[in-house]
Amino acid sequence: MSNTDKIAILIDSGTDVPPELVQKYHMFVAPLKIIFRDGEYADGIDLTAADLYQRLPLEIPKTSLPSAETVLQILDQIRSEGYNKVLTITISSGLSGTNNMLKLLAANIKDLDMYVYDTKNIAIGSGFSAIQAAEYIAGGMDWQTLKLVLDAQTGKSKVFFCLDTLEYLQKGGRIGMVTAMLGTALNLKPVISCNPEGVYYTMAKVRGRQQSLKKIIDLAVKFAGKSTKYNLALIGSGQLGLQDAASIRGEVLQKLPYHNLLIEGELGCCLGVHVGPGLVGVGVQILD
Repeated sequence: MSNTDKIAILIDSGTDVPPELVQKYHMFVAPLKIIFRDGEYADGIDLTAADLYQRLPLEIPKTSLPSAETVLQILDQIRSEGYNKVLTITISSGLSGTNNMLKLLAANIKDLDMYVYDTKNIAIGSGFSAIQAAEYIAGGMDWQTLKLVLDAQTGKSKVFFCLDTLEYLQKGGRIGMVTAMLGTALNLKPVISCNPEGVYYTMAKVRGRQQSLKKIIDLAVKFAGKSTKYNLALIGSGQLGLQDAASIRGEVLQKLPYHNLLIEGELGCCLGVHVGPGLVGVGVQILD
């Protein structure tokens, strides 16, 4: 792998880059914090997604930024490995303070050239940017070009999520009580994504689970359009989410056959806290 500009990639754990790709591309991960009554857990280190979904029925935790101390320790490790540039990729600044915190840290660091990129996205929608950046670096792309290309690709990645319940969004204060009650009464299932500002919005409200699963496939296909090169993701949260993701896999792959990379797995803790079990998501990152 070529990396003549000595560029390290630092991501926050909310980007949901699969562990095998973190390892493959030697990415550095700043873990968000999941805060239960019994203490703080580092996302992906002290707490796995499977652990979270087991605990959610008993307690909905809070999420918090990675600690500055942890990030500074990671930067020390980056220095020790001989890197002099750091591409930092975070979930949307519209959903988390992580991006802003890292920008403030970067402004005070003089010996590393740091670029903090706001994906305006969440979960693997953000992770796609890190994975693609790693591919570009491995292909020998230089630092200045990399930053320009990443900026130009903002908005070319989108994940469409359907939720099994509005309970977690409502309890987390992210949706009005009336909307939550209405959704339950009418069996309306919201389909959500991130808007261009990187904030959750409801793309559709569909009656019933099967219709909501169909809707996210239709939206992903429409987003991919005439593209013949894209990365694809299919994710679920908790047992129900993983089962339903598996149930639509064949149709997703049939309708989106031109994928360069296919990522499958469980939604990470960061978004999982806010949406609960039963989410299914289809993500597309257009590359051509």
